[in-house]
Amino acid sequence: MRRPTDSSDRPSRLSIFLRRQKRLLRPVLLVVILLVVGAGCVTALRHFGSDPHFAPLRGRIINMLPLRITEIDVTGCVLTSEAALQQALGVRTGDFILGFSVAGARERIDALPFVDHSVVERHLPGTIIIHLFERRPFAVWQNHGHFMLIDRDGNQVRDQGMTGKDAEAFMQLPLVVGPDANTAAAALIDELSAQPEVRSHVVAASRVGQRRWNLTLRNGTTILLPEGQEVAALKRLAQLQENIKILDRPVIAIDMRLPDRLIVRENPVAPNDSDRDRDDTPPQAAPTGDQAPVAPWLSSPDTGPRRRRA
Repeated sequence: MRRPTDSSDRPSRLSIFLRRQKRLLRPVLLVVILLVVGAGCVTALRHFGSDPHFAPLRGRIINMLPLRITEIDVTGCVLTSEAALQQALGVRTGDFILGFSVAGARERIDALPFVDHSVVERHLPGTIIIHLFERRPFAVWQNHGHFMLIDRDGNQVRDQGMTGKDAEAFMQLPLVVGPDANTAAAALIDELSAQPEVRSHVVAASRVGQRRWNLTLRNGTTILLPEGQEVAALKRLAQLQENIKILDRPVIAIDMRLPDRLIVRENPVAPNDSDRDRDDTPPQAAPTGDQAPVAPWLSSPDTGPRRRRA
């Protein structure tokens, strides 16, 4: 004979569920505790790493650790300077290799003006390998008011305009101006590179009539080079710079188009009354054509005597 059961003595569904899941609750609680402890440790380490008061202790701990950088291997570096790459890398040989951020170094290196992208690898125990993939801009070409990076053959190099690292590339490369300047630039820039004393003064080269070049110096002087005789003219100019510092003179133009003479055009200076009193000779007429305004001095060939004109 069954005894009647009291419904109040029956366990609830929640208690039954908790009894069944009791074995799972203990590991879950353990994981929660570990997460809380881990978060506290991370916070403490961040404070330890950023607080300047712990800097001496942090430095001692790092110096006691093994795994130092013993070698930094770089490939593909042509246009990027060693100093710029070293600064972007952020570490040197002897530094702790595990403290080196691969992602951070790659981001900084990719921001360099001539780098398209890079691959940065860390190989334990002490080697860092860097593969650079550079853009190859050779000059800046200005044509009809537009600026673009060009390679050695005169083709446009991919860029994002005058912003960011492209702006740095624009500032570091030689500027060539005018139609046909892009395809003729390589020969002129190579010839300028052979005369570093001249090139250091040049800020731009303009193509004239798709035949010859005019050079613009930092002080505003224009140098008119002869057609097809750029090498000889630049050598002559370098010699004059060494002898009389001609590129440092505040003149308007230096005309080298005539093979047997050099024409220098100075800024016109209005004579004062005292000068007119001392000078009783009438002024000569200014030459016409390419030689106007008056050339202050002419030297027919460099070994000959120098003559002055009024």
